[in-house]
Amino acid sequence: MKHFVFLFLFCSICVQAQFRVTGIIKDETTKTPLPFATIQSSSGRTTIADVTGKFEFISSSAGEKMVISYLNYSSKEFVIEKTGYFSVFLESEPKLSETELSQKQEQSKAFLNAVYASIDQNNPKKALSTFQYRGYNKIVVTAHPDSIKGKIDTIKKSNKIKIDSTDFKFKKLITKQHLFVTEKVSLFQYSDAKFKETVLGSQMSGFKNPIYEVIGFNLQSYSVYEPRYELLETKYVNPISKQGLRDYDFELLDTISLSNRQTVLVYFKNKKRINKKGMEGLLFIDQENFAVAKAIMRVRGIIDLTAIHEYEFLLNEKIWFPNTYELKIVKGKNDDSIKILGGTIEFEGEYDELGTKREKVASDYSYLQSKTFFYDREINIPLMIVRNSVAIEIDEDVAKKDTTFWVKNRKDRFSKRDRNTFAVKDSLAFFKGINAKLFFGRKIINGYVPVGFFDFDLRYLVSYNNYEGFRFGLGGVTNERFSKNFKLDGYIAYGLKDEKNKYHLGGSTRVGNFSNTWAGISYTDDVLEIGSTKFNIDKRVFKIYDPRPINLSTFYHHQTWKSYVETNFLPKTESIWQLNHSKIEPLFNYTFFDGENLYNRYTMTTASVSIQWNPFSDYMHTPNGKIEIEKRFPKFTFQFTQSLPDFLDNDFQFGKIDARAEYEKQFINGQKSAVLIQAGFAFGDVPLTHLYNNSPNNLDRDALLQRITVAGKNSFETMRFNEFFSSQYVMLHFKHGFKRVELFKKIKPSLVLVSRMAWGNMDKPEQHLGLNYKTINEGYFESGIELNQIFSGFGLAGFYRYGPNQLSRFEDNIAIKLTFVLDLGL
Repeated sequence: MKHFVFLFLFCSICVQAQFRVTGIIKDETTKTPLPFATIQSSSGRTTIADVTGKFEFISSSAGEKMVISYLNYSSKEFVIEKTGYFSVFLESEPKLSETELSQKQEQSKAFLNAVYASIDQNNPKKALSTFQYRGYNKIVVTAHPDSIKGKIDTIKKSNKIKIDSTDFKFKKLITKQHLFVTEKVSLFQYSDAKFKETVLGSQMSGFKNPIYEVIGFNLQSYSVYEPRYELLETKYVNPISKQGLRDYDFELLDTISLSNRQTVLVYFKNKKRINKKGMEGLLFIDQENFAVAKAIMRVRGIIDLTAIHEYEFLLNEKIWFPNTYELKIVKGKNDDSIKILGGTIEFEGEYDELGTKREKVASDYSYLQSKTFFYDREINIPLMIVRNSVAIEIDEDVAKKDTTFWVKNRKDRFSKRDRNTFAVKDSLAFFKGINAKLFFGRKIINGYVPVGFFDFDLRYLVSYNNYEGFRFGLGGVTNERFSKNFKLDGYIAYGLKDEKNKYHLGGSTRVGNFSNTWAGISYTDDVLEIGSTKFNIDKRVFKIYDPRPINLSTFYHHQTWKSYVETNFLPKTESIWQLNHSKIEPLFNYTFFDGENLYNRYTMTTASVSIQWNPFSDYMHTPNGKIEIEKRFPKFTFQFTQSLPDFLDNDFQFGKIDARAEYEKQFINGQKSAVLIQAGFAFGDVPLTHLYNNSPNNLDRDALLQRITVAGKNSFETMRFNEFFSSQYVMLHFKHGFKRVELFKKIKPSLVLVSRMAWGNMDKPEQHLGLNYKTINEGYFESGIELNQIFSGFGLAGFYRYGPNQLSRFEDNIAIKLTFVLDLGL
């Protein structure tokens, strides 16, 4: 049996009633569903059909009348006599004339323009100075037992008859409990344009401690007034934004009373349906102040998402304020499997590899439901948010709340199935794998494999370059299972060609919790590439294969003592403050001349600070440290290095300033653009080993095919190794990736256009003896095309070098590269 792997969350409400009426509303003539038709009962209750025309209504007594109405259709009335399923057909009224239709469209346009013009006065974050409230959220993965046949079948496999009781077992399980339940109680606060959630309590079935990544996932937008509305970490154009007024069609359907105020039902649908990701739904707009009183957002496709926002009208403030949020995820119609939230939730395709439609199994009826109730509201009170630099903060005792806490804050019915789900911890065997996957994913994304209390570093296992030849090693760092407040790290390596050992030893201790401050010391005896630009703050991402070092032949040997402090004490920053003492020996023909002395070896003592600033990102603080939960651009990195004269035998006096800005934009249609600007400025007496080489990645060989290597991420693919050096430089990288195009079943390449350029200058070139090089004062330019992920992550790319530094032979300006994109599904 295969479950779609729902890696967390899902919430449902069971309502007991005498009469449960379900059905669908359609056009009498065309038999097409009528989305969002209104169903009103004689008792005064009202419900709305969904986007497919389906509805559900629960009555406590027989004889209750229901009136179904829809704009430009004749209403129909019937009496509830029993539980059942009804198909309701409405007759359309005479079609509107062109003049009437035009007037209707103008009326809709004028009404929505008024809604857009009133956004600031109706948005609680704009209209109110402060507010705070508590929220109770329950997420459930479950299924309706009544929808599952649960029979025992016989199947023929390898000429043998076997019993298949999968559906029977699934129905038996789901009748007693859910697949997964999680609860969360939070305090939400808004003040000085800052909005923060503090998680006070959380529990997940089957887990002693909650999974922090799950808490940080944004299932749906908090506000319906932002330009982008988010559903399951996918952003859509908001219908009541400036762009939304152009991208959506609107239709005024009906009027309905909410909180004793008249509202207009507005149906919206995306005109473009870009990549089949268009959003449609229903807005309940207050006729008096044009505020959103209720919103239903719907996306249909491989999965069906329905988000509902309900508001309460506050008389004193004259504003509609959030009351409940709800999100339901069910499987849609799809041919291929799809992973969302990084593969945490997975829906399987309805068709197997032979292209035949498979029969539904019991787990296909599973769904995710999340509902949040807001209470204990306080408006326009004196409020100061503590540590407002983080969007979500998780209390240290979040998993230690007792029964009294949950009884007090639980705002939804806690059924017997809910209790059984928490009681039977082994009920979700497939979910246990997700916990292991998350733990493993946290490590592997940075190149580690956890084994007990030690994380082995994959970087050290094996590598190759032209100086060391094959390099083998072993190393890593202790993890939180060893200690949350102390770490040991190290490695040992050996090069077969240079026949030298290399090693590193280090240790650090946590000295600040909220700021995640660590202080450490280390010693390293190893080799490094000359002229490479390294920001100390950069985190290593996992690379199964790094192409550039293979062709490197110029290194320097260093023996370095390092003491450092790593901290996040500044809002939305990470920083490393270092003091280094190194003995340097160039491993190539090079001598540095400072005007008086010649140096083949030298000593450097430097102090440096490296800062990464992500001003627009959102962070979550957990008991284990900070997590960037919403990565937004641009991002900025700054590094300053200064030598310390007359300190620990330092030979040179110099400084270096390095800066980088990154910007990425994801488009709704699957395309992506990226811009990188990086610059460096070195002043004083700086040896060539510590200047800039602009990341070349091309071999100096005559034949084009002999120069084929694997493309790097941000390297110059047509620039030859050691061709250019600079003491000051600036470079720009532009990339635009188009959405993947399916050519065949498993061949879906993505086209990426690339353009790179750099300028540089060399001060005091007479200081550097022994290595021939050029400068890029007039600029260096290359452009290319990448056709990535043609098959199993592999692709092909071609680049062309042009401009002032173009080479004389045409073929020498061309670089053909292999590309590789590793998709870990994390």
